[in-house]
Amino acid sequence: MDTLSRLETTIAERRSASPDASYVAKLNAKGLPKIAEKVGEEATETIIAALTGSDAELTGEAADLLFHLLVLLGAKGVSLSDVMAELDRREGVSGIEEKAARTSD
Repeated sequence: MDTLSRLETTIAERRSASPDASYVAKLNAKGLPKIAEKVGEEATETIIAALTGSDAELTGEAADLLFHLLVLLGAKGVSLSDVMAELDRREGVSGIEEKAARTSD
């Protein structure tokens, strides 16, 4: 978790940088739809690597996915600790039970 926490901090710091100097700032300048699109692209690439790639390819794509997910969460003002708290809340609850308890599904 320390690595993800440090990355979240770095992403937050770079959000306000010049888009010419920071990929994170450039992505944020393009807006939430572009950030969400990048998360989708990275998710697709992760799936492809899982099905047809090497372990190293999957590792790289998973890292890209986590990075872009943290950019998206930051853009929406959702912290990694918020996500971790939700995972903690779900711990010990079967996925089937958890999904059945949701009212929006």
